[in-house]
Amino acid sequence: MVSEKSLDITRLLSICEPAIRTRRTRPCRFADSQLNRVVGTIVGSDVTKKHGPNGLPDDTIQSEVPRSAGQSLGAFIPRGMTIELEGDANDYFGKGLSGGRLIIYPPKASTFVAEENIIIGNVALYGATAGKFSCAHGGRTLRRA
Repeated sequence: MVSEKSLDITRLLSICEPAIRTRRTRPCRFADSQLNRVVGTIVGSDVTKKHGPNGLPDDTIQSEVPRSAGQSLGAFIPRGMTIELEGDANDYFGKGLSGGRLIIYPPKASTFVAEENIIIGNVALYGATAGKFSCAHGGRTLRRA
């Protein structure tokens, strides 16, 4: 059952609809929170319904998420969607990634050593079949899967 109060339903679908329809790049920035789960999943489903398993051209839908992300950010996102998170993510980050791109890095103002800290919860990328993931700090990629 789809929650009518989800971020995808209340904001993202209307923001991303022109990109899905025209296949032209559409950047968007939104504030996620620990309360929003599976952000990007419903938009990704719409992309797949309209464009099939090949999705959209890379980076057609570019989402920037500041701060913290709730559970399953970017779950099942298809090709054409990129989600960049400056902050940390809860469990199941990128679950079932299906061709999209996920980028995560600590806040630029953070003072901790990125390589010595965890910014993603348990079972990240569980069941991922395609796509790209990168974790960066200060413009330098730490790990790419």
